[in-house]
Amino acid sequence: MSASAPARSFVLALDPQSPPSGLEGAVVAIGNFDGVHRGHVEVIRRAKALAAELGRPCAALTFEPHPAEFFRGRHAIFRLGSMESKARELERLGVDGMIVVEFNEALAALDPQAFVEDVLVRRVAVVGVVVGYDFRFGSERAGGAQTLREEGARRGFRVEVVERVDVEGGRNAPASSTATRAALEAGDVAQAARLLGRPYSIAAQVLPGQKLGRTIGFPTANLAPGPAFRLREGVYAVRISIDGKTHDGVANYGRRPTVGDGAPLLEIHVFDFDGDLYGEAVEVFFVEWLRGEQKFPSLDALKAQIAEDAQAARRLLRGEA
Repeated sequence: MSASAPARSFVLALDPQSPPSGLEGAVVAIGNFDGVHRGHVEVIRRAKALAAELGRPCAALTFEPHPAEFFRGRHAIFRLGSMESKARELERLGVDGMIVVEFNEALAALDPQAFVEDVLVRRVAVVGVVVGYDFRFGSERAGGAQTLREEGARRGFRVEVVERVDVEGGRNAPASSTATRAALEAGDVAQAARLLGRPYSIAAQVLPGQKLGRTIGFPTANLAPGPAFRLREGVYAVRISIDGKTHDGVANYGRRPTVGDGAPLLEIHVFDFDGDLYGEAVEVFFVEWLRGEQKFPSLDALKAQIAEDAQAARRLLRGEA
């Protein structure tokens, strides 16, 4: 029996000025890939198929900072994931690497033809490019799919364009980062999951808290998602991954008006878990919206409502709701 080929390592290339080792002559899927939603997944699937046909590696080509942040400032948009989470999801989808191009003034000033020459030809040496139907590039977003096809024909690389991916169920919508952000800002994590093809999640380190939850029988793991996090404030049924094991729980995202308003915080009560999570890296998956955040007249009233929320979350996560 012949030995199997060793698994190929995932390549993360940060603003390369020449074709990255292991990704030379790649087929690239181009996009921001914020959230890696179902439309992105289809672009990746097509890029992998073209790469297999041509016998070439497959990579995702993306940009940091997000162009919206470059033009409008940091935290201008609700980012659906970090660069690290994007890389993890793309690796899970089976691409050979992720090429991150710095989005700066020089890049923003390139016309479409110069973008193709500088980025795709000189810095990546592509043999194929796959983009979504609404892809725009170059200064003033002057280039589109047809421009890319013309440049590919002139320069000798293949171009494929993926049509819109619509999502059935709930509110029918094209799978897009914009639609996913809108769903999350409305608290509709179920719709966000339909758009993403998986539950929306965030990964962060657990922070020390006031330990108020322990005094009322509901200890929490506390996360501070940051100013660009725009999930609707309220209570959610969640799952949380701790050391590779998934636990059910209930979470509140908001300013905790009953105990004094503050910066928004995500507080997760993990069911049937007694360990100390301070400093631990965890991932929280939002399964369903339960209710909006509200102010209670006393800690006893808050405790009673949390008990009701926990029971509702347990039933929902067991599939009983």
